[in-house]
Amino acid sequence: MKILKELDDAKLIIVDLEVRLGKELRSAPTLCAKYKGKIIPLNTAHDGRPILMKEENSIEN
Repeated sequence: MKILKELDDAKLIIVDLEVRLGKELRSAPTLCAKYKGKIIPLNTAHDGRPILMKEENSIEN
């Protein structure tokens, strides 16, 4: 594993993320990165599994 560069404009935040699981609506504190004005979850809200920090995984604010 090798660090290629440090992202100076990225910030770690915790958001109260709401997700729909079937017919149920749930919310949970979720670790996210704020990068280029986008909010990108770093783990799933329903079971906490890690997610890659890709802009394709961003959430509309």
